[in-house]
Amino acid sequence: MDISLILQMILAAGIASVLYTLIGVAPGTDETAVLAPVTLVLVLTGFEPIVILTFFMAAIIAKKLTDSIPVAVAGIPGGVMSAPMVEHALVLKKHGMPDISIRKMASGSVIGTIIAIPITFILANGLARFSDIITQYTDPIFFFGAIFLALMARNKWVALVSIFPLALLIQGLRHLYWGVGIVPEGETVFISFFLGITIGPVILTLFELLNRDLRSKLNRYNTKTISVKSNWNIKGFPNPFRILTKNETITSSLTSVLGVITFFLSPVGMTILLGEVVSSKIKDPVKKAARAISSMDALTNAAYISGTLIPLIALGLPLSPTALGPAHALFNAPPVFTQDHNLHHILSMSEFLWATIIGAVIAILITYFVTVKYALQICRFVFKRIPHEAMLGLFFGLVLLLAFMDAGWLNIAGVLLIGLVAGVLNRLGVNYGVQFMTLYAAPFIVNNLF
Repeated sequence: MDISLILQMILAAGIASVLYTLIGVAPGTDETAVLAPVTLVLVLTGFEPIVILTFFMAAIIAKKLTDSIPVAVAGIPGGVMSAPMVEHALVLKKHGMPDISIRKMASGSVIGTIIAIPITFILANGLARFSDIITQYTDPIFFFGAIFLALMARNKWVALVSIFPLALLIQGLRHLYWGVGIVPEGETVFISFFLGITIGPVILTLFELLNRDLRSKLNRYNTKTISVKSNWNIKGFPNPFRILTKNETITSSLTSVLGVITFFLSPVGMTILLGEVVSSKIKDPVKKAARAISSMDALTNAAYISGTLIPLIALGLPLSPTALGPAHALFNAPPVFTQDHNLHHILSMSEFLWATIIGAVIAILITYFVTVKYALQICRFVFKRIPHEAMLGLFFGLVLLLAFMDAGWLNIAGVLLIGLVAGVLNRLGVNYGVQFMTLYAAPFIVNNLF
C-alpha cells in the first residue's frame, strides 16, 4: 500500500466515525437500514475496496459506541442491538447515573473491539482451509441456514412457514421481469430486493399511515421532555479499563470471546442470553445493571466485527446475520461485487488486517473520546436538530433510487411489494436473518424443492 491509499483509508475512517457518531445517537436507527445503503453506494461509486472496508469497520464500531447514548439518557434504543440494554440502563438512570451508564457501555464496546479483532483473524484463518468444501454447497447452506435461524426465532413456526411463500414471491418477481423484458433473462435482480427487505418495517408503517382507520387509532403524544445533566467533566482521554471494574472487565472479555465464536448466530439473541447470565447472581441493582450493560455492549461489538470479517475472509459468502444485513454490500453488489468476485477474492489477509486496524483505531480515538466526554451535548443536539423521520426518509429515497436503477419503474412497485411483505413478517417475529437467507436461497427453493 502506498501513502496516498493509507491517507484515503484514514480519511474514510474519520468520515465514517463522525457520520455514525451522529447517526448512532439518533433513536431507533436500525444498523442494517443505516449501514447497508451507504456501503452499497460506496461500492457502486467505485472506491478502492480496502477503503470501503476501512469505512465500514469504522462505521460499525462508531455506531455501536454511540447507540448507547439515547439508551442511557432517554431510555430509547439507538438501534436494534441496543434494545436489550434499555431495562438495565433505566435502572442506572433511575439512580441518577446516566453518565456512568454511557461510560460503562462505551468502555465495554472498546474492550469488545480490542478482543474481537485478533480472535476473529485467528478463527477466520482456521476456517479458510475449509472454504472450498463449504462453497460447493452454497445453495443448500443458505436454505438450511434459513431453517436454522427460523428455529432460533421467538416465533419459530411463523418463521418456518414464511420461508416458502417469501421465496416464491422473490422468484416470481424475477420471472415477471424476465417475461416483460425489463431485465435480460438470467440476470438476477438482487440488491433492490435486499434493500426492500431492509426497510420493510418502514414501508409497512408508511402504508399504515395512509389508512385513515389505522391512523386514527394511533396514540397522540405531547412534546416529550428529556432532562439531562450538565455537570459532566472528564479530563484527558478516558481509559476503559479504569472505567470498568475488574469483574466487569473480565465478563466483558468473556462475552466478547463468545460473541466471536458464535458469529453465525443472532447477535440480539446472544446479547440477551449472555447479558443475563453474567449478571444473574448479582443482588445490588446498580452493580447488576452496570455488569450487564458493559458485557452486552462488548458482545455486540465483537459479534458485528466477527460476523463481518470471518465470512468475508474465510468464505466470501455472507453466512452470518451481520454479513447478510449491514455488511451485505461487501459480499454482493452487482456489477462491482458478486459471490465469485468480492473482497474475499480481492484483498489479502494483510490488507484485511490493516483496514480493520485503521478503522478500529480511528473510530475509538474519535468516537470513544467524544462519546464519553461530550455524550450529553451530542445527545441534546441530535434530539433537538436531527429528526429521526428525516434520516429514515433519506434512506427510503435512496432505496427507491437504487430500485429504479436495478430494473426501472416496475421494480419500484416490486420493491414496495417485497417491503410490505417483509414488514409484516418482521412484525410477526420473522427476523432479518431468516428473510435474507431466504432471499439467497430462493432460486434453490423454487427450482429444486417445488
